[in-house]
Amino acid sequence: MVVIVDYGIGNLGSIQNMLKRIGVESIISSELKVIDFAEKLIIPGIGAFDNGMRKLNEYELLPILEKKAIKDKIPVLGICLGMQLFTESSEEGISSGLGWVKGKTVKFKFDSENNKLKIPQMGWNTIEIKKQGKLLDDLPDEKKFYFVHSFHVKTEIEPDSYCTTNYGYEFTSMFQYGNLYGVQFHPEKSHKYGMKLLKNFVEL
Repeated sequence: MVVIVDYGIGNLGSIQNMLKRIGVESIISSELKVIDFAEKLIIPGIGAFDNGMRKLNEYELLPILEKKAIKDKIPVLGICLGMQLFTESSEEGISSGLGWVKGKTVKFKFDSENNKLKIPQMGWNTIEIKKQGKLLDDLPDEKKFYFVHSFHVKTEIEPDSYCTTNYGYEFTSMFQYGNLYGVQFHPEKSHKYGMKLLKNFVEL
């Protein structure tokens, strides 16, 4: 069972519709019992880091997410803000993150050559696979995804698999640490590319 975690923010319906297009049934829920039965979790997210952590606390989801991700070690996919919440902290705010991944979320900082680039990055961009993993298997050749973000993840330990994207400089746009997967882009808005990536996730 795939559960899309509802904590009041994120493209929940869009993710569920994309899963339905690839023949996968999913449940959108914030109920602890439902999440506890999940075989895979998707944590979406749009907006500010501190608000994301505040919402997880308000919905009293932190203990069950910790259990599923760290103790039970089921596959967990964080999308955009969801990926950023995996880290220890963010330059966007003062709240501590989930701390599942050693590293932090940082704001784009461009040199003089690239300082005319708009923040947030908004639109299509390509990924470059640096270390292959099952989430990245058999993606279409162009490997392009839809991004909307002003911050990105900077990890301290090399992931089991990862890819990067260039926007003024190279940043990590997907990582895997064991059962934890994070994507900075929005697979639910990325057509055939996102469909394949989500298919890879549910088939783990």
